[in-house]
Amino acid sequence: MTTERVNPPGLAPPAGFSHAVVASGSRVVFLAGQTALDGDGKVTGATLPEQFEKALTNLLTALTAAGGTPSDLSRVTVYATDVAAYRAHAPELGLLWRKLAGRHYPAMAVVEVVRLWDEEALVELDGFAVLP
Repeated sequence: MTTERVNPPGLAPPAGFSHAVVASGSRVVFLAGQTALDGDGKVTGATLPEQFEKALTNLLTALTAAGGTPSDLSRVTVYATDVAAYRAHAPELGLLWRKLAGRHYPAMAVVEVVRLWDEEALVELDGFAVLP
């Protein structure tokens, strides 16, 4: 599998994402939305960074179980109940991303939602990966 991150000079420089990812491989893994649920199905973490870390860990756990690695991620969508809070915590969230997933940034979007399935959830991540 190969991925090429494409960041055209005519667009604003990306920070923590890529404008486009060209992926070629033999398998596509679609990753369901993950929140900060623990093994018992309870939301953990009171803060957005705590929940983001757990949600990303859950997403990467599903990806690993499917045979992928963080560098295989091609697209991630972040659903946040408060985009202003997400922006305020962006530096910390970026550090958490790099700690867990490295510097292979997929194409990403952050979308504000009224609420998530679990009322206590502040953030949810879903995406897809292309594996060799």
